[in-house]
Amino acid sequence: MGAEVVRVESGDVRGVVRGDLRVFQGIPYAAPPRGELRWAAPAGVEPWRGTRDATRPGSPCPQVGSSYSDTRSTDEECLFLNVTAPRSGTGKPVLVWIHGDGAIGAGHHFDAARLVERGDVVVVTVNYRMGVFGGFGLPGLEGSGAFGLMDQRAALEWVRRNAAAFGGDPGNVTLFGVSFGATAVAAHLVSEQSRGLFHRAVMHSAFTLVDVPAGAWFPDLGALPSLAWRPVEELEALGAAVARELGAEDLDALRRLPAEELLDHPRVMNVFQAFGHGGAVLPRPPGDALAAGDFARVPVLAGATRDEHRGFVALFRELAGRPVTAEQYPELLATAFGADAPAVEAEYPLSEHPSASVAWATVLTDRVWARATIRQHRLLAAHTPVYAFEFADRDAPSDFSVPSLPMGASHSSDVDYLFPTAEFDARLTAGQRELSDVMVDQWTRFARTGDPNGEGLPEWRPFGDGEFVNSFAPGAVRGVDYSAEHRLAFWASR
Repeated sequence: MGAEVVRVESGDVRGVVRGDLRVFQGIPYAAPPRGELRWAAPAGVEPWRGTRDATRPGSPCPQVGSSYSDTRSTDEECLFLNVTAPRSGTGKPVLVWIHGDGAIGAGHHFDAARLVERGDVVVVTVNYRMGVFGGFGLPGLEGSGAFGLMDQRAALEWVRRNAAAFGGDPGNVTLFGVSFGATAVAAHLVSEQSRGLFHRAVMHSAFTLVDVPAGAWFPDLGALPSLAWRPVEELEALGAAVARELGAEDLDALRRLPAEELLDHPRVMNVFQAFGHGGAVLPRPPGDALAAGDFARVPVLAGATRDEHRGFVALFRELAGRPVTAEQYPELLATAFGADAPAVEAEYPLSEHPSASVAWATVLTDRVWARATIRQHRLLAAHTPVYAFEFADRDAPSDFSVPSLPMGASHSSDVDYLFPTAEFDARLTAGQRELSDVMVDQWTRFARTGDPNGEGLPEWRPFGDGEFVNSFAPGAVRGVDYSAEHRLAFWASR
């Protein structure tokens, strides 16, 4: 393993050479968003003298961790990105990855080696402000609800200015992400301020059009019209209430509070997890913009997993000590669907499923995820090429083990097939490893040309060709009747 120095706009950075790869970590793309820059648009980086070490990740943005992540950070000097590039060559496609969750995570958690080695591309992974630091609102505060999106846009602008230094083509950038990261991709598709900064888009399990019936996400949580978006006015009212609870009389006082005091407030991370619409970044709800055809006309590759909601039922019910029982199943359906509950139970009887947890997760996968995903595809495909996928490896490795609820192809289980670590790769069968290679090949082919098809690769027709959805499972990459598989005719009026 050796070292290499590259010149970027703010100075020299030293990364590491690993075989045919170069890896640079912890490169600042914006100034630390603290003090007066807390809850402000990202500012430029101060140039440095000498050579900056880029062999280790920078700090994650402030976060408290969760039941599925033990990462905690209070460091607001966190607007870093990481670049993995081939050792030589120029003009290569650039892929910019936006991680998911919206309250926890960091770009360096994703190992881009397989994408870069097989795809001959440059991959950039990004940290951005989250939770109370990324989505906070306050009356009169410019940018309320959009600071995380502004960070991501600043990273894209940095890529446009600096990609060539790593052998990348700034005129061929693919923005891709998972979960809240995919939802952010949708936000950039509809935001005029982001247009021209990327040329293709990839979305894994986006929340763009997802609404949630009562009790479907967390037990005892009411119905949510959206998981992804909130009006700026609502975020500003919530921010004013939080400021009062913290005893801060104005914005300056809020900016003086230690990061840990904000993080430890009992509800700020989840309350401000959504993106705000009604401001300059997102003037109207992104779903409305998609329906009107008001979005960047770039090729899109998008999809979801076969068993999206199983992981959420595992986390928020089974592993939280509130398992779904056969006795509860009708009650859950009644809470979620009201007068439609008997019809839903008839369509998804317990007798068809190995457990009540699987039945409940199947209902929610179809109603919450598949219905929203197919509508997303239809709105996009009316104006631009769309390549739709479903990840369907029901034996995908999982970090969760719940006897009553096999994880199947659960939410984000596809992502490790694009970003496999050595440890993950060791858990794969030969067929799963081949699936990973096919996905990497087709995703990077899409990044290169806007079309995932190529010699030796499975045929992938556009969604507009008979609503074609390509299913990805070991030894079985082929078209699937997505609407029939997820009973979308049943859900069309519910």
